Amino acid sequence: MPEAPQHATLVFERFCPAPVERVFAALADPVERASWGTPSETAAFAYDETDFRVGGRDVFRCGSKSNPQYRGVTTYYDIMPNSCIVSSEVIETAGCKLLISMTTTALTPENTGTKIVMTTQLVALQGKDMIEGAKTGNNAALDNLVKALS
Repeated sequence: MPEAPQHATLVFERFCPAPVERVFAALADPVERASWGTPSETAAFAYDETDFRVGGRDVFRCGSKSNPQYRGVTTYYDIMPNSCIVSSEVIETAGCKLLISMTTTALTPENTGTKIVMTTQLVALQGKDMIEGAKTGNNAALDNLVKALS
């Protein structure tokens, strides 16, 4: 019998010393996203398609360097430059949906830097390990973003 879907709401907060315009640019640019979005040295993250605009979507592959078996599709619903990005993401492998999320990334100027608050609502369709993976991946990516812009 398949596991019941697991749900979670995760909130990630960071302060980045870069101005809000620079942080937004790093979120909007797929080359920059790919550079800081890989959560660890053993992980792979690559875009197959990118279209950062309202109604656009990104298609990517991720996983271990030896087997980037996961396919993800991010769809953008609202983009307010230098302020907010609302998107969803579907992660699957071998045609099996694993995780679906809705994320709001809010950017707020704070002194000369930027407060980043990312709120993600998740449903894991194949067990709660996917929720833990989302926590680990998002925390690492945001840490990498702050480090890249510091």
